[in-house]
Amino acid sequence: MSESNLKSMADLASLCKRRGFLFQSSEIYGGVGGCYDYGPLGIELKKNLQNRWWKAMTYRQDVVGIDSSILMNPTVWKASGHVDGFSDPMVDCKECKNRFRADKIDTSKPCPNCGAKDQFTEPRDFNLMFKTQMGPVEDSSSTVYLRPETAQGIFTNFLNVQSSMRMKLPFGIAQVGKAFRNEITPGNFIFRMREFEQMEMQYFVKPGTQVEAFEKWQEDRLQWHLSNGVRKEKLRWHEHKGNELAHYADRAFDIEYEFPQGWDEMEGIHSRTDFDLGRHEEFSGKSQKYVDQADGNKKYVPYVVETSVGLDRCTLAIMCDAYRKEFEGDKEKERVVLKFDPKVAPIKVAVLPLMKKDGLEEKARNLFKDLQQDYMAEFDVAGSIGKRYRRQDEIGTPYCVTIDYETKDDNTVTIRDRDAMTQERVAMDKVADYLKDKLKF
Repeated sequence: MSESNLKSMADLASLCKRRGFLFQSSEIYGGVGGCYDYGPLGIELKKNLQNRWWKAMTYRQDVVGIDSSILMNPTVWKASGHVDGFSDPMVDCKECKNRFRADKIDTSKPCPNCGAKDQFTEPRDFNLMFKTQMGPVEDSSSTVYLRPETAQGIFTNFLNVQSSMRMKLPFGIAQVGKAFRNEITPGNFIFRMREFEQMEMQYFVKPGTQVEAFEKWQEDRLQWHLSNGVRKEKLRWHEHKGNELAHYADRAFDIEYEFPQGWDEMEGIHSRTDFDLGRHEEFSGKSQKYVDQADGNKKYVPYVVETSVGLDRCTLAIMCDAYRKEFEGDKEKERVVLKFDPKVAPIKVAVLPLMKKDGLEEKARNLFKDLQQDYMAEFDVAGSIGKRYRRQDEIGTPYCVTIDYETKDDNTVTIRDRDAMTQERVAMDKVADYLKDKLKF
C-alpha cells in the first residue's frame, strides 16, 4: 500500500467542512474574510491541544496561569509600542484597488489580481490594531483596542501575580486567549486569521541568566510538538538575524512547520530583555522591579523569555501532518485518513453495531454509554460497516468497536485499529481495559 501527504490546503479545507472540523464564519451571509468557526470535531481537537499545552506549562512549580481581559487601558498599547509601530507595509493596485502586503508581493511584476502593470502605489504602513469604543460617547477619549496579543496582560499583572503567589525568580506566567489583528492578507485557511487564539508564556529571569533559560525552553517547546505526534522531519528552527530580530530582543527562534504552502512559523521563542516591564514602568510611573531576597534584596527589572504559539496554527499543523491518502491497487481503494496521535484525536473510539436489529444496537448503546464515561466517543449505525470505517478514518478515530452476531454468542467484539486496519476480538467487559492500555496519555 502506498500513501501520500497533504498536497493542497484546499483538500484539507474540504474535509474540514464535510466532517465538521471548521466552517467559514457567517457563511450563510457570504462569509467574513480571515474568520472561521470551529465545528464539533474541530473544537475537540483544538481543546485537546490547548489542554495539553496548559498542563505542560502550568502543572509545575515555576509557572502559573492567568486569564487577562481582552479590553485594556489604551496606554498599555502605547507603552508596548503597538499604537505607533504595530504595522505592515502595504501597497495598493491603482487599477483594481486591491491591497497587498509589500513584503509578500513583487511590485515589479503585474498585479496578481487584475494583471495591470506598473500600477502599485508606494509602500505605506498599515496599523493592524482593531479599534473600538468604550462607553456611550464616541470620541478619541473612549477609544480602546482589541488586543493584538495576550502577552501584555501578563506583563501588566507581573507584580500582582508575583506577590499574591509568592513567586521567586525564575518563574513564568502562562495564558491562553483570543487576539485580533486587522491582517491585510489573511489566508492559507486558518494559518493567518483576523481573530485567533494564542498560547503564550512569559518566563521572568534575573538579567544575565536569559541564555540558559532560553535554551531550556527551546528544547522543551520542540519536544512538546513532537509529543503531539508531529513528524520530526516536518519541523525546523529558524533564527531571527539582522533586521528580522525585533529591536527589544537579544535572541529569537521560530519553530517552523512544513505546511503545503511551504515552511512557516508555528511558534516563537524570544528573549525580550527587560523591554516590556521597563516600558510599563516608564508609562505607568509604577515600579516593576523585583526584590531579590536571595541576592541581598537587590532590586532590578527582570528579563523575559517568551514562548508564543498560535493555537489555530498548531491545530492546522496537526491536521496537515495527520492527513494521508492511501492507495491499494487502484483509485477505487483510495482511503483518506487523519492519522492523529491518539492523545490529540477528537474522537477516541467509535461504537458500531453491525445491524440495527436482533438486539445488536441495544448491546452497542450500552457499551457506548460505558465508554463515554472516560472517552469522547461516537455511535454510528448508518450505512455499511465499510463506509462507517471510512468515515471514522477521515475524522481520525484511532479505534472502532463493532458489535456483531458473534457478540450475541460469546460476548466478544471486534476492535479495529485505524492505522494498521487490523481487527482483534476482545471480550466486551475487557474493552475499557483494552482502550486504557492503548490510549495512554
